[in-house]
Formats: sequence, C-alpha cells, structure tokens
Amino acid sequence: MAAGDICGVQGCGKDARRSLSTKKVKEALPDLKLIGEPRRTHLCKDHYRQFRKKTKKERELDRATWQ
Repeated sequence: MAAGDICGVQGCGKDARRSLSTKKVKEALPDLKLIGEPRRTHLCKDHYRQFRKKTKKERELDRATWQ
C-alpha cells in the first residue's frame, strides 16, 4: 500500500491497510457507501475486519477444495 491512501468508505477517512476488488467488497458488504467506482477499493483495518467476518464461510470452502 502506498503511504497516504485512505479508506474508500464514505465518511471513514482512516488510513488504508488493504486493497480489495470493489466487486467483492460490494457483494460482502452491500450496506457500505463507497467513494466512486474504482476497480479496487482501499479498506482500513476496521472495514477489512468486517469484510473478513462476512466472507469467512466462503474462504473456508475455498480452502477445503485445495486439500
């Protein structure tokens, strides 16, 4: 992550920690209002944690197919 990137959620303004596909973020967290429509959305630590909690089951299923 480049220094100075901020969270892509309207009204947040915290420093970004991760960059994810906007499509995946919208599917997992449809209630969030994102700034613009870029390909990738930067998320702060708190919003990334919300994303991980919502996609936990899906990620577990993806890992199970690898074993």
